[in-house]
Amino acid sequence: MHPFAYVAPNTVEEAVAVLNEHGDRARPLAGGTDLLVKARANAWELDAVVDIKNIPELMNLTIGKNGLSIGAGVPCYQVYENSEIADEYPGIVDGASIIGGIQIQSRAGLGGNLCNAAPSGDGIPALIVHSAVARIAGSGGTREVPVEEFCTGPSRTVLKPGELLISIEVPKPAPNSGAAYARFIPRNEMDIAVAGVGVYVELDDSGNNFESARIALSSVGPTPILATEAGDSLAGKPVDDKTIDTAANLARDAASPITDMRETINQRKQLIKVLSGRVINQAVERARG
Repeated sequence: MHPFAYVAPNTVEEAVAVLNEHGDRARPLAGGTDLLVKARANAWELDAVVDIKNIPELMNLTIGKNGLSIGAGVPCYQVYENSEIADEYPGIVDGASIIGGIQIQSRAGLGGNLCNAAPSGDGIPALIVHSAVARIAGSGGTREVPVEEFCTGPSRTVLKPGELLISIEVPKPAPNSGAAYARFIPRNEMDIAVAGVGVYVELDDSGNNFESARIALSSVGPTPILATEAGDSLAGKPVDDKTIDTAANLARDAASPITDMRETINQRKQLIKVLSGRVINQAVERARG
């Protein structure tokens, strides 16, 4: 493994300065569950690793009247053990609670899951359907990017050399709303998703009609996919099997998977259809309370 400098700044400005100095030969260190593996495998030649755990802004986790703010360094367990987050954002908890095992969850976070940009990232679909925004810092200041636009390919993101993810900002859910995430894996736990679906729905006051919905897919494309047509198909429609089946078929059509050693294209598409139906129903149940 190529030797590198370890830097533990206390401010965003210090971290950005180090990242700027070393360009693409520097990486932020949050949980390190992916970075250290790649460094040991010499996938990256690094001159500097920037530990973000000492930066208060990146370790902040707050929920309030305007929504949820998840610092880029906040580990998964702090998200899913927070009862307020579990009540208001159960779909995000669904994803955070299955990223690796307990030991991984004590270090790894949703920020790292997003920046790693794996198509199978379990934390990303629920963030997408909640219309979450990534807040990014660089030498030119801060900018915001919708999470559905953050990943540009496997292990590739919109982050430029010298930029750093600060936080993920999630709007407050609307009344009569619910969300959920589920995946299919070959083993019982601690495996990579073959297919995954996140859903957010808003119902009318009767609970019998969809007002709006968002559906996102994982492991069936080079990036997580916002299945816009599938979500839009639910708006204004009754909550019934026909409506949900139509949306599930559209979600299947939005998938663009590959065949690999883990599954075929056709099977992955079928899994998306089945999971979409199940997860829409689960989101509806949560919206109804």
